[in-house]
Amino acid sequence: MSEIKRIGIDTSKAVFTLHAIDQADRPVLRVNLRRAQMLPFFKKRPRTEIAMEACSSAHHWARKLTALGHDVRLIPPQYVKPYVKRGKNDRNDAEAICEAAGRPGMRFVLTKSEAQQADGLVLKVRETLVAQRTQLINALRGHAAEFGVIAAKGTSQIAPLLAAVAAEESIPAAAKAMLALLGEEIAHLDGRLKELEAKLLAMHRANAISQLLATIPGIGPIIALTLAVEVDPKAFQSGRHLAAWLGLTPREHSTGGKQRLGGISRAGHERLRSLLVSGATAVIRHASQGGGKLASEWLRQLLSRKPRKLAAVALANKMARIAWAVMSSGEAYRHPAAGAAAA
Repeated sequence: MSEIKRIGIDTSKAVFTLHAIDQADRPVLRVNLRRAQMLPFFKKRPRTEIAMEACSSAHHWARKLTALGHDVRLIPPQYVKPYVKRGKNDRNDAEAICEAAGRPGMRFVLTKSEAQQADGLVLKVRETLVAQRTQLINALRGHAAEFGVIAAKGTSQIAPLLAAVAAEESIPAAAKAMLALLGEEIAHLDGRLKELEAKLLAMHRANAISQLLATIPGIGPIIALTLAVEVDPKAFQSGRHLAAWLGLTPREHSTGGKQRLGGISRAGHERLRSLLVSGATAVIRHASQGGGKLASEWLRQLLSRKPRKLAAVALANKMARIAWAVMSSGEAYRHPAAGAAAA
């Protein structure tokens, strides 16, 4: 036990599987611990390197174990998978985590504080409520269409749709009651979302980094706050590394010295990537309507030779790199035209 070099932990809701190796990388301990046994076990251990996958509850355990004096490393799950042997089980997973943590080129996830997780939770709850509202709206539109009542897309069309349903005499009373119930649930979620958005706006105004990020064209309070909460610029060597982490860089299929680039990898932060692409789409839509201030010469040339959707992804990549530069330097974004005029 005193020769333990590293411990890999496969976390679970109730049972935690530990795999420990010595200085020669030989297995010296394989054990299962219940949740209540975790902290007492590590309190008795001297300072040890501990590796876990950066998944649910990992940041909580990382904070607890770090407070006990241990060195905790969180590994992205996709970087652990190549080390899992045939026959997936908890013991093999813990061994793979332990093995992956010892690789020289391995990348790790920084442990989040409770405050960071709390701010991120507000954003995640808003995303969940938006998804639920979209589901209810689609259900309402679909059921109304079964009775021949059709409405245009968009949340603003819900009230006219409900009015049309109420006015349609051919719809049975039971169906009208169910459609009205869906409308009430949508209205309830609208109220909750307004409350959350007011809270997020207050959080944005209180966050200096978020306000700096909002100076970038295409980045509003929600995207700025998400970047400020979810991204630590010190974890990336450059803006290109951040764009790659977000999945906004091409997937490569190169071999034999010949480079082949495909579509974007989509291998990173799905929610943030989606927000950046939406922001880039808004910039392109504004630019196509004569918004000269937002449309740079680079964007105009790109739109002249590439489809709008492809240009939106390319612009989102550029926005991510600019965001990294803003967060790293602590300076507000300066439009290229403004920078040239100042020079």
